[in-house]
Amino acid sequence: MIDLNELKFDEKGLIPAIVVDAFSRKVLTLAYMNRESLQISMEKGLTCFWSRSRQELWLKGETSGNYQHIVSITADCDKDALVVLVEKDGPACHLGTDSCFTNPVWESEERSAFSVEGLYELLQGRKEQRPEGSYTSYLFDKGIDKILKKVGEECTEVIIASKADDKKETVYEVADLAYHVLVMMVQMGIAVEDVEKELASRHVIDHKVKQEKMTQ
Repeated sequence: MIDLNELKFDEKGLIPAIVVDAFSRKVLTLAYMNRESLQISMEKGLTCFWSRSRQELWLKGETSGNYQHIVSITADCDKDALVVLVEKDGPACHLGTDSCFTNPVWESEERSAFSVEGLYELLQGRKEQRPEGSYTSYLFDKGIDKILKKVGEECTEVIIASKADDKKETVYEVADLAYHVLVMMVQMGIAVEDVEKELASRHVIDHKVKQEKMTQ
């Protein structure tokens, strides 16, 4: 751990803090901390910033309830910027969006990165807009019973491919299953983050069990 005196605050006594979601690794916001707000953040385990517009300390979530619980704070190589990894209680942006970074400027068609979150958002759009000729629109039009039937069918296909020890086919069928499970999640209003949090809680439990066994 580095000493706070090693950090390089600017001429106004501020250091940029890039806040990142600990589950999705999505960049949530860019804010600024001074020495006092950084110390408060570490003491409380909650993000506290310096508001440049109001010229005062700002504990994120104090009025909205959207607190950000700090997992870790890391300085860059020059020690003049911070990355703050958090578990959030609600939207990071004052506009009510999950992240402050929601306005695309440019994206390479060839190098556009795939993500489960991106696919989930696309499926949400299909549910809302129901473009004609879309298989996803067809599933949402048919409703939960049809979606669950497809989830069941894809589960069976995964088992068959895996039993045959066909890796390529199994990967193909797992992708089909994942897609239909995401459609089901959108239909039921289950966010990817909900599943990530559940898995994270099980990881903590599993880690504790492992430690208990080692001490026996």
